[in-house]
Amino acid sequence: MASSNMPSSVGAAPNDESFPALSASSPGVGGADMPNVQDVISSLQNFGWPDYSIFVSMLLACCGIGVYFGFVKKSHGEDEYLVGGRNMKTIPVSMSLVASFISGISLLGTPTEIYVYGTSYFCIGFGVIMVGFIMSNVYLPVFHDLKLTSTYEYLERRFDKKIRILGSLLFAIGIITWLPIVIYVPALAFNQVTGVNIHVVTPFVCVVCIFYTCVGGLRAVVWTDFVQTFIMFGAMLLIVIKGTSDLGGLSVVMRRNFDSGRIEIPTADWSPLTRHTIWSLVIGGCVHWLQISAINQNMIQRYLSLPTVAHARRALWTFIVGVLILIGICGYAGMLVYAWYHECDPLTTKLASAKDQLLPLLMMNILGDLPGLPGLFVAGVFSAALSSLSTGLNSMAAVVLEDFLKPFRKTDFSPKTTEILMKLTVLVLGVICTGLVFVVEKTGTHVLQLTTSLSAITSGPSLGIFSMGVLVPWINANLCSEFSKVRRDNFYRSLTYIFGGGICERLQGALVGGLSGLAFMGWISLSAEAAIANGRIRFDEKPVSTEGCTYSFQHAENLLLMLSPETLLNDPEEGEPWAVYRLSYLWYTVAGTLVTMSIGLVVSIISSENIDKLDPALVAPFIRKYLSRPHQQQPPQLLRVKVPASNADKAGNETSEQASAL
Repeated sequence: MASSNMPSSVGAAPNDESFPALSASSPGVGGADMPNVQDVISSLQNFGWPDYSIFVSMLLACCGIGVYFGFVKKSHGEDEYLVGGRNMKTIPVSMSLVASFISGISLLGTPTEIYVYGTSYFCIGFGVIMVGFIMSNVYLPVFHDLKLTSTYEYLERRFDKKIRILGSLLFAIGIITWLPIVIYVPALAFNQVTGVNIHVVTPFVCVVCIFYTCVGGLRAVVWTDFVQTFIMFGAMLLIVIKGTSDLGGLSVVMRRNFDSGRIEIPTADWSPLTRHTIWSLVIGGCVHWLQISAINQNMIQRYLSLPTVAHARRALWTFIVGVLILIGICGYAGMLVYAWYHECDPLTTKLASAKDQLLPLLMMNILGDLPGLPGLFVAGVFSAALSSLSTGLNSMAAVVLEDFLKPFRKTDFSPKTTEILMKLTVLVLGVICTGLVFVVEKTGTHVLQLTTSLSAITSGPSLGIFSMGVLVPWINANLCSEFSKVRRDNFYRSLTYIFGGGICERLQGALVGGLSGLAFMGWISLSAEAAIANGRIRFDEKPVSTEGCTYSFQHAENLLLMLSPETLLNDPEEGEPWAVYRLSYLWYTVAGTLVTMSIGLVVSIISSENIDKLDPALVAPFIRKYLSRPHQQQPPQLLRVKVPASNADKAGNETSEQASAL
């Protein structure tokens, strides 16, 4: 460390013998000159000029890529700007998918998850593998064959324009709630290692991202993602390899985690209220990540930049392997964090002010004496964030142009106007998301759970709508499309009496299902997050200890003296949250999808759509064989017509036959 009077691993335990049995309940315990927690924090924040140089170099490299594709190898036209001309290479697109999927949320949130709740989370990897099979055979062939630019264009082809607008709105809401968290996470890491306020660094980094996304388009985004992926992997590998070596080897890490009960197999409990079970991790995790990978504009836009479905499938499986490797590395980093701090929990001592600052804290303990390496780690975390941020901005530009502007304009935009609109969208959205970082800072949930919970508000209904379109041919757009053909006059009169005329045009299966799912998940998710933030919902955490701390800190017993009598005497049962608010966050997307599809099916069953009129290209390949194709011209049939012998040329009394094609 920079301070000579501080040990090289403050509060950490490379070896069991290095920890004296101290009670750090108040200053002065264990010696008058024992440092307090603020002294330790100051000693760790030694981010020097070599570190800043590496961090700034990464940002300059991103800007350079944007300048190259924006001015040197300029992107011409909307198709080039949004989908790279549909002729990009598999490897850079695969790396871009990994970088977009694994944001700073995963890099910092996954280690925190393992440290606080144990290794059950690793089982979510089985859900990721399931995503690969489902997407490869159900969603990807449909979207790629249709040659879409906006994923939500599919909804208009399958249903109508209103459903397309609903899907686009759900995506926009999801992006606006997700990107501020993406920005907040690396700023949190930067604050831990430098002491710089998060609201100072976030605008600076966002300006860089907005710049290269604006000028370079999708090609710049993909190639910066490609570079940033290697920085991410390098930073994480550096921490886990050196941290394990300094601690004494893999056996020490495993033993300390096993002794604390962190190494565990998830329970097979069927209760949806249990935070992690094998069912919620595999099934819930699969559905949650399916909506990210299969129907999200961020991801689909990259698959559409590849020339064929075969190329897209190769990119998909490369992406799946990359995600599994990064989850494994990040999860092991969480075990490493506990092995270092197993006798001095930095969350209890407030050495880390937030749960998601644990990995940056470990990094400063491990790499703080090596100039430049802390800068590499911070560059890695910011690389993960920038890749996700640029992806979101570029995708939102496509959605705004294709779904919110073009459908309501009778004439096409000029190329110059199109370019201005796309870049203006990137700029405005970037500014909005930067401002929303203030809101994210006030939440009390660690970012991995927070992201999953909030994204489920829109992701569940979105997945439900797309799945109805791809998998259920008889789901219709109009509720009463067949009323004129069947005997439902009384029911129709009732609906008309209640809702007024035009009920057939206003109520739609997919629309009603989507809005119902949105309302339901908004209620559940926001209510649950509010209950978590005010302490009404708590989850069982793995045990921690402060018996081996080598610095003083404010003990929990002393904090009780600061509480008001009203708080101490408050009945814990008062205001007990509803059981539905305790639903595991991994079931949120499943719940939203099921509500959307169930209500959509109930509404649509009133009037089944004539599936004979459905274009088979709009449903999954394995569904197409069950559809008839009346719109396709049948081969001509040959009919034999007898011609009298008197009319045949030199035919005598024989009968000739003429074949005519109808």
